Amino acid sequence: MVAAVVMIQGAGSNVGKSLLVAGFARALVRRGLTVRPFKPQNMSNNAAVTPDGCEIGRAQALQARACGVAPAVDMNPILLKPESETGAQVIVQGKRLTTARARDYAALKPQLMAPVLESFARLRAEADLVIVEGAGSPAEVNLRAGDIANMGFAQAARVPVVLAGDIDRGGVIAQMVGTQAVLDPADTALIKGFLINKFRGDPRLFDDGYELITRRTGWPGLGVIPWFPHAHRLPAEDAADLRRTSGQGAFHVVVPQLGRIANFDDLDPLMQEPVLRVTVVPPGQPLPVEADLILIPGSKSTIADLADFRAQGWDIDLAAALRRGARVLGLCGGYQMLGRTIADPEGIEGAPLTVPGLGLLEVDTVMTPDKRVTLTRAVHVASGCDAEGYEIHLGKTEGADRARPLFTVEGQPEGAMRADGRVMGSYLHGLFGADGFRAAFLRSLGAEAAGGTYEQGVDETLDALAEHLEAHADVDGLLRIARAGV
Repeated sequence: MVAAVVMIQGAGSNVGKSLLVAGFARALVRRGLTVRPFKPQNMSNNAAVTPDGCEIGRAQALQARACGVAPAVDMNPILLKPESETGAQVIVQGKRLTTARARDYAALKPQLMAPVLESFARLRAEADLVIVEGAGSPAEVNLRAGDIANMGFAQAARVPVVLAGDIDRGGVIAQMVGTQAVLDPADTALIKGFLINKFRGDPRLFDDGYELITRRTGWPGLGVIPWFPHAHRLPAEDAADLRRTSGQGAFHVVVPQLGRIANFDDLDPLMQEPVLRVTVVPPGQPLPVEADLILIPGSKSTIADLADFRAQGWDIDLAAALRRGARVLGLCGGYQMLGRTIADPEGIEGAPLTVPGLGLLEVDTVMTPDKRVTLTRAVHVASGCDAEGYEIHLGKTEGADRARPLFTVEGQPEGAMRADGRVMGSYLHGLFGADGFRAAFLRSLGAEAAGGTYEQGVDETLDALAEHLEAHADVDGLLRIARAGV
């Protein structure tokens, strides 16, 4: 069996490609098809861990869930994890290959097409349909040479393309017509239809614009999709999509938005707790000192983000909040920052050096080249609640406060707590999705959780997204394009 294939590319970044793939996948699974998601190249620090201990983009993990299967490394064979303004860690089929600067990555790309096509072929062999997600926009024709993310992949794999545009930003007619105008004719020939996404109001008001796009491009339209109001209930992949505030509860959770924030899906279940008010604080603004809990999230570059944390004056705000009675929880990179020192003797994050941490936990961290990537079952020491999560981190942390662990993992202590119980750290991500643990943890801080079922809510939202697309998009037309090929 060789699966039918369709690729959804965007006329710009953040047009909603990831959710479109997830929604179409769930819709077609509900019709009885075996569906798999695929993204040749993703750039994100919000990674997911596969059952075999590999990394893929968080969006592909959500899309796998929409398909009713476990995430697999072949769904996202190339993952770029930015470590600085100009460099990123390159993950190939789930494992770190190297760290490359942007200009060096361009030279590396040609050798990455082989693993991309290899992973794609394996997925096609196990499904009725593969829905491929592009990256950014094919209109970035300055990046076309050596491309593996958009038209370069589509040409190599001979895949038909549907182009999606974001009308909420304005200028969607120019997005569509302009994309056709700048593409090479051979690439344009692969585009078999278009979608308009994120419409607010009466879609009939865009009838003339829709017809104009069809007339100017020759592409058939597959629908004008209204804004999906429940998108915030699904895990976000891009830090740009993080909501700044959530909820009106009395218990205030404050999260500093680190410059290289990573694996911030920890926030999703908290943002949906009605008893909480969650505030994500961007650079340039102080941390509210009246916070009940300050959660320092994960970081792709802990030492650099710690320097930025201090440059923002957030260390002063944190100390003031502690004096006023706040609790502090550091996760992964945030845990490392809370200790006395962070040593990077091999220069993994830059020049070899040792820097002072925030000094709120009696622990020290040494960066090591071996990355720990694993799914984890843990037991919360204070409550005895079980929880499932994952680890993605470099470094080992030891010290006196490790004698008071937050969790046990396979009988071994994990994390650390200050003697007064007000500062805590852990390497574990994703645990707040466990309803029992989340309720017990919040109760220990004085907040009574509402008892919601977070994971069930994610699946219900995927079903609602599928129904939304069935109502407003030509799902049959998308399937015909996939089956017709190029």
